[in-house]
Amino acid sequence: MPYFVYKITPPFKQLEKIDSFPNFKEAGTFAKSVRTGMTATDTYTVKVIFAENELQAEDLLNQVREPEPMTGEDY
Repeated sequence: MPYFVYKITPPFKQLEKIDSFPNFKEAGTFAKSVRTGMTATDTYTVKVIFAENELQAEDLLNQVREPEPMTGEDY
């Protein structure tokens, strides 16, 4: 399964696939290079996602994640 690199633009979470890579090291290096090229006026974020295909990647990026509970001995 490939790693996809996406540009996510607010406010409606528009997804734009930038590229895909066979391993995380290449995808992470590419994402970091895109992030370092961003200017102060850029409002998008760059994320790497592991998925079977583009449809699954976009579905995973659109899911809202629950925050971790703030209870227990660790807090």
